[in-house]
Amino acid sequence: MKTLDPLAGPIAPGVLSKTEQELRTAFLEEIDRIPGGARLNQCIQCGTCTASCPVSHAMDVTPRQVIAMFRAGAIEELLESRTIWLCASCYHCTLRCPAQIHITDLIYALKRIAIEEGIFPARFPVHVMSETFTKNVKRYGRNYEVGLLLRYFLRTKPLGLFAQRRAGYALWRHGRIKLRPDKIKDIDQLRKIIAKAETFDLPQEKVTSEKVTAAVGYESIGR
Repeated sequence: MKTLDPLAGPIAPGVLSKTEQELRTAFLEEIDRIPGGARLNQCIQCGTCTASCPVSHAMDVTPRQVIAMFRAGAIEELLESRTIWLCASCYHCTLRCPAQIHITDLIYALKRIAIEEGIFPARFPVHVMSETFTKNVKRYGRNYEVGLLLRYFLRTKPLGLFAQRRAGYALWRHGRIKLRPDKIKDIDQLRKIIAKAETFDLPQEKVTSEKVTAAVGYESIGR
């Protein structure tokens, strides 16, 4: 029995749609750039990563399920999940993984693809906070809290600014925030460093197993 993918036409069970093939290819390319990324095929689904994660209770897809869904060919569903935006970057999952899989780096790879492809979870605009923070650092060399909150709420929930007015006033009164941003010295030098870093490719690690992007399951990662 075949199913119908609106972008790719009829597809057989176990075969990726055109969209999923493109996303999987992008993800595999990101994995190649992560030292130790090839260990992804050694996951035994023990759940140690999920048990070690301090924010797994708030995730809609646990770290263990991230790898399982990748194997099942659900890349787009992963990109639409809240999980990749909730990761605390504590690296507990990576440190405790018995297969030494760099799970945190894999989640960051998914986040980069989500930004590039413009695929985000519905009614969960955390990516706006991430984008605004990055722009602040490039513009001022440090974060500018007032500008961060203003841009975030204006793009997501303008009325939310009123709910933060008392907290904002208290922070300003105690000198914890400034109404005007301060740029670091030699901001142009920092911008040059960032611009140069963006032209670099991450270190490549050779992967001996052949990549299979047209199928799902263990076969998709060469097992």
